[in-house]
Amino acid sequence: MSFWYLFPAVFALTYLLTKLLRRYALAASMIDVPNARSSHSTPTPRGGGLSIVLVSLLALPLLGWYEFLSWSEVMAFSGTGAVVAVIGFLDDHGHIPARWRLIGHFSAAIWGLVWIGGLPPLILFGFSVDLSWLGHVLAAVYLVWVLNLYNFMDGIDGLASVEAIFVCLGGALLYGIAGMNENIWLPATVACAVAGFLVWNFPPAKIFMGDAGSGYLGIVLGLMALQAAWVSPQFFWSWLIFLGIFVVDATLTLLRRLLRGEKVYEAHRSHAYQFASRQYGRHLPVTLWVTAINLFWLLPVGLLVGMGMLDGCVGLLVAYLPLSILAVKFRAGSKEA
Repeated sequence: MSFWYLFPAVFALTYLLTKLLRRYALAASMIDVPNARSSHSTPTPRGGGLSIVLVSLLALPLLGWYEFLSWSEVMAFSGTGAVVAVIGFLDDHGHIPARWRLIGHFSAAIWGLVWIGGLPPLILFGFSVDLSWLGHVLAAVYLVWVLNLYNFMDGIDGLASVEAIFVCLGGALLYGIAGMNENIWLPATVACAVAGFLVWNFPPAKIFMGDAGSGYLGIVLGLMALQAAWVSPQFFWSWLIFLGIFVVDATLTLLRRLLRGEKVYEAHRSHAYQFASRQYGRHLPVTLWVTAINLFWLLPVGLLVGMGMLDGCVGLLVAYLPLSILAVKFRAGSKEA
């Protein structure tokens, strides 16, 4: 059954809802006012990512009804995404202590893992490895890390949006090449929802995503990577490769700050993308460079891994090495002046 009208409908609905949320944010004084830790210079409303959350959550039962998702997958993505989005929404409107956010994030991750079956056996350097209960624990930690790194990386106009669109469409392309067209629908739907928001978020942004949107996208992308691993073990590595820029920048920054003994939960602007945006004096060049790296480097490597032409672990190392060099060049995690 043809269901392609869903994509333009999702795009249009997210676009219109973001417009309404922008009006609400202005009326409710939900404004990000620039300070010493900011990467922007103009007061801008925030919380627009809620449109992505609402529209994609609305689409999930439809995908289940038309059997593009199993109902257990609908439960996984709906419950996990909704809990994280609510936590982010409350944090956008006030402040939730870090320990309570963390408890909520792990609870959401566990919910999603229970419904999708946890971490499947993975292929490590050609060997199938089933980590059993330890794998499920690591999968929960992985989901919470992807959630938070996405929050960390949502710091300049359009960056988190173009990353989510690329990762989703890269995953959809991988499914299409493999002839698994029924798996295309979820990532393509999320990509269309983010694209509707990106119209308002593209540099110079008229509204920011906020914690509700960035946290939701982080954990949903992480969960889709685990879902892909159940479809085919090498697909998990492809999704991690597609997420490479965010994973490398956020992880390297965190490690270097930890080594200096800094409080990693405090706001900062020492990510590579933040140093790069200050060097260029604008957000747009950085967002465009990230898009180019995704398309011309990470996409080909990820597809080679997904098609079985390159070992997943080897492909991950090949993909991440130049990203690490680039992150060091742009001083990821260096002490701010």
